[in-house]
Amino acid sequence: MVRLRLRENESINDAVRRFRKLVEHAGIKKEMRRREYYEKPSDENRRARRRAERRARLSRLSGN
Repeated sequence: MVRLRLRENESINDAVRRFRKLVEHAGIKKEMRRREYYEKPSDENRRARRRAERRARLSRLSGN
C-alpha cells in the first residue's frame, strides 16, 4: 500500500509526481496491467518459458 503525506508548502503537481513514482516503484502499475485480462495458465507458463529462454540466450551471448 502506498501512502503519501503532503509536505509543507508542497504543490499538488509535486505531490502527484511523487505519488506516481511511489506507485511505479511499488510495482502496482505492472500488477494492474498483468491482471487487466484473464490469462490461461498454459499461456502464462508459455510466456514464462519464452522469457526464460530469452534470458538464457542473452546471458550466453554476453558471457562470451
